[in-house]
Amino acid sequence: MRSAPPAGMYIPEKASTGIPGLDDVLGGGFPAYRLNLLEGSPGTGKTTLELQFLLEGARRGETVFYVTLSETESELREVAQSHGWNLDGVMVSELSPNEESLRPEEQYTVFHPAEVELGETTWAVLEEAERSRPSRVVFDSLSELRLLARDPLRYRRQILGLKQFFAERHCTVLLLDSMDSPEAGIESICHCVTLLEHLSPEYGSSERRRLRVVKRRGSSYRGGYHDMVIRTGGITVFPSLIAAEHPAEPAPGQVMSGVPELDSLTGGGLDRGTSTLLMGPAGVGKSALATQYALSAAQRGENVSAYIFDESVATYLNRARGLGVDVEPLVRDGLITLNHMDPAQFSPGEFDALVRRAVEEGDARLIIIDSLNGYLNAMAEEHLVLLQLHELLTYLGRKGVLTIMTIAQHGVIGDRMQAPIDVSYLADSVIMLRFFEASGEIRQAISVVKRRGGAHERTIREFRMGPGLRVGLPLHNFRGVLSGTPAYTGPEGSLLTDGEREL
Repeated sequence: MRSAPPAGMYIPEKASTGIPGLDDVLGGGFPAYRLNLLEGSPGTGKTTLELQFLLEGARRGETVFYVTLSETESELREVAQSHGWNLDGVMVSELSPNEESLRPEEQYTVFHPAEVELGETTWAVLEEAERSRPSRVVFDSLSELRLLARDPLRYRRQILGLKQFFAERHCTVLLLDSMDSPEAGIESICHCVTLLEHLSPEYGSSERRRLRVVKRRGSSYRGGYHDMVIRTGGITVFPSLIAAEHPAEPAPGQVMSGVPELDSLTGGGLDRGTSTLLMGPAGVGKSALATQYALSAAQRGENVSAYIFDESVATYLNRARGLGVDVEPLVRDGLITLNHMDPAQFSPGEFDALVRRAVEEGDARLIIIDSLNGYLNAMAEEHLVLLQLHELLTYLGRKGVLTIMTIAQHGVIGDRMQAPIDVSYLADSVIMLRFFEASGEIRQAISVVKRRGGAHERTIREFRMGPGLRVGLPLHNFRGVLSGTPAYTGPEGSLLTDGEREL
C-alpha cells in the first residue's frame, strides 16, 4: 500500500485535465485523490476527454492507468492515433471478455456468472493498481460493473470499495458512465460530477456539444453549460463568457471614420468602449460603412477584426475595392483580419472565444460583426441568444473596444421595413440608413437616431457609395420621413453628384 505523504509535503488539490478551457470551468482541474464521474451518452466525447486526462498526467511524469471494460486496447489506440497521440506512456488494462469466455467449459452452472465475474474483475483491477501504483486511473465504463453487480446495493458497495482503495493510495480516479443508468445515487459518492451532452441541429453538419459541472465539492467552479468541440488534436472547451470578471479599462477618445461629414453627424465620432448598430435594408451600404471605419482605424495603426457571416472574404474584398474602399493592403499587413463565419458550423461559445482571442492576443481595437442576421441565424436553435450577445458587448465595452454591428431590415421601402429581431436596445449608438426618392432617382440617406455618449446631429444627410464613401450636407426638404418612404422636395443642388462630394 502506498504510504501517506510525509508531513509538510505539498499535495496538489487539483489534477489538470490537459484541456485549458475545462480546467477553467472546473476551477483548476478534477479534485485530486478523489473519485470523479464523467457522464454522457455515446458520442459526447467521454473517451477523448479521458485520454487527454491521462496523457496530461503522463506528460507531468505521473503513472497513469486505463482500465477498459468494454473497448479493446487496439480500439483505444485507434482513437488516440486519430488525434495524433501516442499512448506509450499509458498503461492499458483490457478486462473485457475474450473468445475464451464463449467456450462451454467456461460457462458457470452452480453460481450466477455475475457472482464470479464481478469478483474476478474487481480483483484484477486492484492487483494491477497495487503493482503499478498509478496516480491517475480511468474506468471505462461503469456500465459493465453495473451489469455484473445485478442489483443497486451491490453495485454501490463496489463503487464505495473502489473509492476507499484508491483514496488510501492517493490516486485520482475518473469514472465513465452512460446516461441510461437506472440507479440514482452514484453521483453522491463522487467528489465531482461532469455531464457531457450531444446536440444535433436541424441543419448543418456540425453537431453541437456542451458540458456542465453538476457538482464539485470543496471548490468553486463555473456553473451552467459550456460549449465544446472535438477536432483533430482533442477536445476544446469554451467557458461561458462572464463580462463582470474582466476589469473595466478606460477608453477615452473617439473613433473617426475618415469622412468629416459622417463624424460631424455622429457628434465627433463613435466613442471607444461602445457598440454601434448600422440598420437599413439590403444594399443600402451598411457593410460599406463598417468597412470605412475599419479602413480608417487600420490607417491609424489600430488592429481590426471583422467577422463576416453573409459573404466570402473574396467577395467582401472585391466589393470594397469596387467601392473605392480598398482594405486588401491592410489585410496583407495584418492590421485588418477578416474571418469568414459559416453559420452552420460553430456555437456561441466558440464565437465568443474567437472574439476574445482577437482582443486579448491580437490587440483588436475595433470589432465588426457583419451581419447580426447571420449571427442570429447561426444561433437560431440556441436559447437566450440576446443575453449571450449582451454579455459579449459588455465584455468588449469593458475592454475599451469599439464594436460595429450591421443588421438588415426586412423589405426595401415602405412602412413594413423592420428588423428580424429588436437588438437596438443593446447598442449605444444606432445609425439608420435608408433609401429615398429625389427627381426620379433612388438615393441613400443616413441619420443618427441614438447615441448614449452625447449629442449628435438630428439631421438627414445623403450617403453615396463610389468612388469612396461620401456624405452630403444636411437635407431639410423631406416629405414622409416617418412613413419609411421619404421623398426629397428640395433643390437638386444640395444633392451629391456622381463626382466629388458637394461642399
